[in-house]
Amino acid sequence: MRKKKGAQPVPTVEQLEKELRRERHRRSYRSTLTSTISALLVVAAIAVLVSMLWLPVLQVVGESMTPSLYEGEIVISLKGSSFEKGDIIAFYYNNKILIKRVIANPGEWINIDDGGNVFVNDVLLDEPYVQEKALGDCNITLPYQVPDGKIFVMGDHRATSADSRNTAVGCVAEEQIVGRVLLRIWPFEQFGLLY
Repeated sequence: MRKKKGAQPVPTVEQLEKELRRERHRRSYRSTLTSTISALLVVAAIAVLVSMLWLPVLQVVGESMTPSLYEGEIVISLKGSSFEKGDIIAFYYNNKILIKRVIANPGEWINIDDGGNVFVNDVLLDEPYVQEKALGDCNITLPYQVPDGKIFVMGDHRATSADSRNTAVGCVAEEQIVGRVLLRIWPFEQFGLLY
């Protein structure tokens, strides 16, 4: 039989098998890559939802919570609605998130003496987390009753913290609260629960 002019030579069986293996590998690679990217996107979306809805991750800014928390540390908070005295919470204030400690709940009376001692319902508050007591920037009339639906908060570094002692920040409403700060995750050497 004569070859037609310009016709391609017929591939051998080995060449066809090699091309078939290459094509299968290419399809397998694409399929694996597509499923891996899809899985990563789903995991990322779930992580974002979890962090937004239940476990917001926050970075500490400022020195108002020293020595409990320092600037640059990263913490995880847990959404919730009931908080006890001594809990550390994060809340929205003027498009920022502040981190402070719960001092009193709705209806309770707060009094702070000139030495920075805090009294809740005429009982001295035990505050082992405070190293240096101070009256701080206080422009509320003492004794002060916490309004309904609000929480009275203060930073641990009392001399510098802007908190419920000043009407500029005031007491925190439930809808402002991001959650209770539970866990420090950075720096890794300081990893652990917060009290």
